[in-house]
Amino acid sequence: MFEFRRTVAPAVLTTALAIGLASCAPKPPPPPPPPPPPPKVVVIPPKPRPPNNASDNLAIPPADANGLRYSLNRNISSAQMLWNLRSAYNVAALNCFKPQHAAILPQYKDFLKNHAKTLATINKKVDAEFKAKHGAKFIAPREAYMTSVYNHFALPPTLTDFCDAVGAVARDGAAVKSAELEAFAVRSLPSIEVVFDDFYRRYEVYRNDLAIWQAQYGTPVSTAQPAVTLPATTSVAGGAGH
Repeated sequence: MFEFRRTVAPAVLTTALAIGLASCAPKPPPPPPPPPPPPKVVVIPPKPRPPNNASDNLAIPPADANGLRYSLNRNISSAQMLWNLRSAYNVAALNCFKPQHAAILPQYKDFLKNHAKTLATINKKVDAEFKAKHGAKFIAPREAYMTSVYNHFALPPTLTDFCDAVGAVARDGAAVKSAELEAFAVRSLPSIEVVFDDFYRRYEVYRNDLAIWQAQYGTPVSTAQPAVTLPATTSVAGGAGH
């Protein structure tokens, strides 16, 4: 019995000593914190661009309460509408060079030749209207007005659509008699003007989209833009008041 105790006691002491030493050993460091989540990727959509590669500072005419936009071709006499249609033909003859518009120039020349007397009478009517409004010095206001009409028709971003519209009107007008020419202009000029209405509507959409984009991704900018002055277009054929 005595021999058994001498044999077991050292083992018990060794175990106790190991436990004591283990309790005094430094604790292992805590595991490292998890890595932060990856940063949120912000995908910036492309900046809105003007329709038809137009300038980004284009001034557009206002619209009335009914959504009808101000135009030099609205709220004018039937004589002025015919003269403005003549101006549209002129601008198209000078600027529409695509193959599908090749007929415009000869059609314009036929228009001037076949309706020379009617156009001369209309020119006098327009002179009389400006004289009644502006007095003896009516020529300068008329020239300024007609220059604005030419510049309106020659707006670069609308040129292709303008040429298409004039081409269609010129084809329809080829068989029109001189006595019906004024009525033809009254119903046909709006078919050309709608080109500009559509462009200005799309330009307003672009401005609204740009304002939203700037508010989210860039420095906001004012949508009030200065007007872009376009050079006057030279007339193919002569005549008072272009």
